[in-house]
Amino acid sequence: MDMRLTGKTAVVTGASRGLGLAIVKALTGEGMRVVAAARTISPALKETGASVVTADLSTAGGPAEVIERALAELGEIDLLVNNVGGGDGGEGQTDGFLGFDDDQWLQTYDLNFLSAVRATRAALPSLLRRRGTLINISSNGARMPHAGPVPYTTAKAALTAFGKALSEEFGPQGVRVNTISPGASRTSLWEGPNGYGAALASSLGVEHEQLLAGLPSSTGMTTGRFVEPEEVAALVTYLASPHAGSISGADYVIDGGSIKTV
Repeated sequence: MDMRLTGKTAVVTGASRGLGLAIVKALTGEGMRVVAAARTISPALKETGASVVTADLSTAGGPAEVIERALAELGEIDLLVNNVGGGDGGEGQTDGFLGFDDDQWLQTYDLNFLSAVRATRAALPSLLRRRGTLINISSNGARMPHAGPVPYTTAKAALTAFGKALSEEFGPQGVRVNTISPGASRTSLWEGPNGYGAALASSLGVEHEQLLAGLPSSTGMTTGRFVEPEEVAALVTYLASPHAGSISGADYVIDGGSIKTV
């Protein structure tokens, strides 16, 4: 299917690896001109042909700097993908609510929620002029906040609510806003030696590989496997396209069936 995105412009945050990298590859593959932002630029990201911007998106000014750079390089913006996230890996993430101090809460919200608020604020004037599209990458943890570090899952819940509110305010003005909520995905969060998966395995006293092998079934993923980044990227591409012109205010869960409620 031709997604009819050739020549359109996009900004993707958190683009150096994992879901963000897969999204950049999918969008450039559809002929979009993409500004890809990340704190650390990976060789794989450079190979996509996107215009790469180095930025710390957890800072107050980082997201606006990315949007300013995109406007200078691309002109108007047709699509913003707020993908950047994290802060849910490493030591201390499995200690429960009492294990997190104010600094950890603030850092997690800055990266997972306020980065999207700031990038959206900067990009919205252009998105309004282009009648563009905004896609937020949340998590199924927003609907199951007990399933991960509470600062992370509640920040993602805020992000999901943010997208719904924006769709109500700006949908009548021509901007479609949607959310994608992946479950356990084949990314460094689970597979990396310093990620949440490794920390969880250590806390449970099992080998990391053993945890990963059993995770899909233990979390109720009826597909029996992790979500692939390319699957999330394909959904982003569809939602960005004119084929999804009547989809706004939706939250697409792509988690292999982990969430059991209607």
